[in-house]
Amino acid sequence: MKLTYYGHSCFLLETKGYKLLFDPFISGNPLLGDTVPKIDIASIPADYILLSHGHGDHLLDVEEIVKNTGASFISNYEIITWLEGKGHQGHPMNHGGHWQFPFGTVKYVTAIHSSMLPDGSYGGNPGGFVLWNEEGCIYFAGDTALTLDMQLIPMTCPALDYAILPIGDNFTMNASDAAIAAEFVRCEKTIGCHYDTFGYIKIDKAAASKAFTDKGKQLKLPTIGETWDL
Repeated sequence: MKLTYYGHSCFLLETKGYKLLFDPFISGNPLLGDTVPKIDIASIPADYILLSHGHGDHLLDVEEIVKNTGASFISNYEIITWLEGKGHQGHPMNHGGHWQFPFGTVKYVTAIHSSMLPDGSYGGNPGGFVLWNEEGCIYFAGDTALTLDMQLIPMTCPALDYAILPIGDNFTMNASDAAIAAEFVRCEKTIGCHYDTFGYIKIDKAAASKAFTDKGKQLKLPTIGETWDL
């Protein structure tokens, strides 16, 4: 598995020859073009686009990217219905369900947040994704508070190799809660997201890292545009 970070909560996961894009919010990211070079959205590849919920800072660029790639969507029933109304194809899921895709198995899991689509349409219940195949297992939490439901993940899914968790506070859990989440899902390696993009979610990176090391966990704070092997 290979992972590329495009900022905020947007990641590209490459596995088994497929490219999976999570929560594409890129063009509206105020950090791009400041200290970080602009990202050419037209050059981003995707076979599937996975959407955790309907907020604009998670799906702003979906229509531009699907126009360039022809990707299929994976999300909850309400978001897929909304996208199909725009002429796009997708696979609807709901909490607790899993499905075998060509690239591996996806389970749609609980997230505690809210969801409304950019045009005011109902976005259904937000969620996260656990994805696994013979190359590994990764948990993308989406936007969420700390919840005891996370303890079900190691009971119902293979052992996690990585967890991608929001750490920015205010709209989601902070780093201290995310470190507890890492304990709940029994994952040693966490990748932080949903931080620093806006004023409400600026963080102290040293304090965030310490929250994890105090629990014997690893926290990676990726650089926008960075690609690495998992």
